[in-house]
Amino acid sequence: MTEPDATPLATELMDLTRRREALSRRVAPLPSTTRIVALSNQKGGVGKTTTTVNIASALARLGARVLVIDLDPQGNASTALGIEHHAKIPGIYEVLTGAMTIASVLQQSPDNPNLTCVPATINLAGAEIELVPASARETRLKRALEDYLASVEQKPHYIFIDCPPSLGLLTVNALTAATEVFVPIQAEYYALEGVTMLWDNISMVQKFLNPRVSITGVLLTMYDHRTNLSREVADEVRRHFPDIVFTAVIPRSVRVSEAPSFQQTVIDYDHDSAGSIAYREAALEFAERGAR
Repeated sequence: MTEPDATPLATELMDLTRRREALSRRVAPLPSTTRIVALSNQKGGVGKTTTTVNIASALARLGARVLVIDLDPQGNASTALGIEHHAKIPGIYEVLTGAMTIASVLQQSPDNPNLTCVPATINLAGAEIELVPASARETRLKRALEDYLASVEQKPHYIFIDCPPSLGLLTVNALTAATEVFVPIQAEYYALEGVTMLWDNISMVQKFLNPRVSITGVLLTMYDHRTNLSREVADEVRRHFPDIVFTAVIPRSVRVSEAPSFQQTVIDYDHDSAGSIAYREAALEFAERGAR
């Protein structure tokens, strides 16, 4: 079959093969100091948790030491990484209340020795209310991370914080602790909804709590190349964020959606699927952008 006569499916398969082979030849640079990254977007359903766990898993497979902090009371990141997180398991709630340290509650992902997680349990649901009268309530996570990094000889190369889909006290803790914010944006109508408010919140955090934090990456998720809508949204997002939108784009993918039900990331569930390849490309781009 000559290429001009190739069917759309054949063309897609050839493209996947080419990208898979290109990935096999690439190496991810490791940062000299720990990158602390909050993944945040006020709008729910944009692939925030999926992006957190898959980029973390991809980087861990490439040899990086990666810690995921599940700061969302739903605990979906913990589930996707195969981490136990029922109510009797200590996790990030106990860290924020000062009852335990990060080192004492982190668990290793069963799929990768380089990947660890501080789980979220249902107890975290009430944390925002409980922390309101607490002293230094906005910097609890920052201080816990500083203590953890000072206590370990082999520091993680990356710490990813999976934020809840809101701009409450938990997210403020993440933004205060982080040096970077990574924003997944769904390729749908109202894609930029909430991002302006997130930007304003980051500006407030920069001014009063953490002058180092800034948005360093935007990733398009749930992209459908067959629709004009996805292409139009992608163009709009690139106009708004010309310097920080990733070249990698995450497609709509059944495999990506299926993976969490098996308590796995798509990287581990179906390593050579279209969704896995896209997240592996995004992870490499993330590593390379941070090395510039």
